[in-house]
Amino acid sequence: MVFTYQIEIQTNGFCDIHDITSRVNKAIEVSGIGSGLVCVFVNGSTAGITTCEYESGLVQDLKDLFEKIIPRDKPYHHDKAWGDGNGFSHVRSSLLGPGITIPFSEGRLLLGMWQQVILIDFDNRPRKRTVIVQVIGE
Repeated sequence: MVFTYQIEIQTNGFCDIHDITSRVNKAIEVSGIGSGLVCVFVNGSTAGITTCEYESGLVQDLKDLFEKIIPRDKPYHHDKAWGDGNGFSHVRSSLLGPGITIPFSEGRLLLGMWQQVILIDFDNRPRKRTVIVQVIGE
């Protein structure tokens, strides 16, 4: 069985990080599927999905990392093509990736004790993000 669920999130851009673990668990609960895989995917080319220990120090470390390896104040070819100034956002998103797949059993994600599912919005402006959650299993 496949069940599709959407999560809407208002973000601030500029490496805005949101813990969406409880919302992904809610999708599994609503699906009625006991075990299987859940695919979590953000549609858009300036955001990404991953897991981490969601705590303020690591959240800041991630922001610092992306700024160090893909700084926003450098010129990007994308900016020349479109003039929207968010070339860094696209590069960051491409590096992180738009989604992940996580196993679940007995209606709960099989994450590590300190592991949460996060959405990172890299764009240079606030956005309304849609995260697609597909629950696959039995």
